[in-house]
Amino acid sequence: MSRMYKKLRPKRILIRLVAWRIKNIDERKFLYVLSLVVGLLSGLAALLLKHLIHFIAEELTNVMDVGVNYFYLLYPFIGILLAVLFVRFIIKDDIGHGVSKILYAISRKSGKLKPHNMYSSMVASSLTIGFGGSVGAEAPIVLTGASIGSNLARLFKLRYKYVTLMIGCGSAGAIAGIFNAPMAGIVFTLEVLMLDLTMAYLIPLLISAVSATVLSYFFMGDAVLFKFPQAIHFEMNTIWIYLLLGVFTGVIGIYFTRGTMFLESRFKKINNWFIRLSVGAFILGLLIFLFPPLWGEGYDSITSIFNNHSSDLLEHSMFFRWKDNPYVMLLVLIGILLFKVVAMSATTGAGGNGGIFAPTLFSGAIAGYFLVSLLNTFFNLAVPENNFVLAGMTGMMAAVMHAPLTGIFLTAEITGGYGMFIPLLITATVAYVTIMAFEPHSIYTKRLAESGELITHHKDKAILRSMEVKKLIEHDFVELSPDGTLRDIVRAISQSDRNLFPVVDNEGVLKGMIKLSKIKDLIFEPDLYDTVLVKDLMFMPEFFISSMDTMETVAEKFETSNRFNLAVIDNGKYLGFISRAKVFSNYRKTLEYFSNE
Repeated sequence: MSRMYKKLRPKRILIRLVAWRIKNIDERKFLYVLSLVVGLLSGLAALLLKHLIHFIAEELTNVMDVGVNYFYLLYPFIGILLAVLFVRFIIKDDIGHGVSKILYAISRKSGKLKPHNMYSSMVASSLTIGFGGSVGAEAPIVLTGASIGSNLARLFKLRYKYVTLMIGCGSAGAIAGIFNAPMAGIVFTLEVLMLDLTMAYLIPLLISAVSATVLSYFFMGDAVLFKFPQAIHFEMNTIWIYLLLGVFTGVIGIYFTRGTMFLESRFKKINNWFIRLSVGAFILGLLIFLFPPLWGEGYDSITSIFNNHSSDLLEHSMFFRWKDNPYVMLLVLIGILLFKVVAMSATTGAGGNGGIFAPTLFSGAIAGYFLVSLLNTFFNLAVPENNFVLAGMTGMMAAVMHAPLTGIFLTAEITGGYGMFIPLLITATVAYVTIMAFEPHSIYTKRLAESGELITHHKDKAILRSMEVKKLIEHDFVELSPDGTLRDIVRAISQSDRNLFPVVDNEGVLKGMIKLSKIKDLIFEPDLYDTVLVKDLMFMPEFFISSMDTMETVAEKFETSNRFNLAVIDNGKYLGFISRAKVFSNYRKTLEYFSNE
């Protein structure tokens, strides 16, 4: 009995706390407090994940002597195997594609993210990346932060729109905490998750992003993920190169998006999880053996390029003896750029956990460095590479993630100034326009869009998806028996305010319906009351819906049928009608609920 009391006591305390909050603290004011908590927890989670990755990569792998590059063939298999075992036998749930999972939760699950998402992605991604998985930690930590926000918001019984706001706060805090870049965190949330830009939403996002940044700076100072000094001053006569880089990163973005989708779909066709893991880990290990910069997130390589140590890209590889040959370097850069997509897809396809944020930045840096090195080598332009490394990162973010503003603000914040604002803006805009001509959806939203499950970027769909068919069914229609007579119809007309009468048998199956406008002449013929049968007058509706249909389907059927009422039928059973007027009224109320700030 005492053991049961101990179990119930925390639950009772929580219920009382929630009840006290509802009674004493206004929901809008409580958002500011909760956004601070979510920001701090998200920032703490970001710090913890980065330290986990560093511990595994720097401490554990040092035991095996990283300098012997043949171990690159083994490391990825170990890390992905541990991650897969953790997910399959402990979590027992899919935790991949973190940002897409957040968008799906907002679109289809009322913002509900499972509690295990507050830690599962951190464990799996640290194992994957720490042992060399060619993915990033940003998506897992964004999912972690979003899950913290979602679960805390639902714990305190907040409404749907505030649950989504706390998801945004967790995401903003995660990005801000990793990069020490609060503006990038906020813009990422608004641009990628598509939260409404209103003051009611903006203030909590600011609180979360700033609190996560302060926490990160307090514990790590300037030793964040990677940080560059101010780039070399921008010169107007190089604008044409930034325009060219925008087109180049846009084209690479198309390859990045389509290549990733194609390769991951191929891995999904391998049914045996161990064979899938082995194939993916072997491909990844072989690519890292050939091109060591494909190891892990790739931020060390970006830093080396920016600090004019590009020869470091060839360390531990068979190409190191030609490190001073610019033509060999160009060929290696092409190989890295092309095979990064394969390495990343092999990591996730094998069962590893990680995101595309870091690979996008890495590919952008390589693309920028390759283009300017190509121009310098063949045309002797003597253009400094640093600026184009940064611009390439921005261009790839604009192309792959469809997030040009996030790329601009992130790059500006990590360089400690906005002196590169104009070239970043040029590159991001051109890259975005280039890819939009071929890919209307980002890599995050493409999967959801193809399955019709993306509504965060479509306000009308978001409102329709929040409405439920079952709650709109009207039951005040007088039912008729198929064996009834015209007299029964006249009696039903006198008892009802409706002009439709469903014909239902003893088992509740809809046999047809009677429409008042079709029989109005007969009701003035008393001689026919007992001779004309219901089944002789009824007709089966051409258009009907199921209670399991989405509101988008219902709206489409109202539009195509031009009907004012649609029968609801499940497996032949009559449930009632849905009227166009009620759907429109409920739509307006829901729209007001979403928009009322």
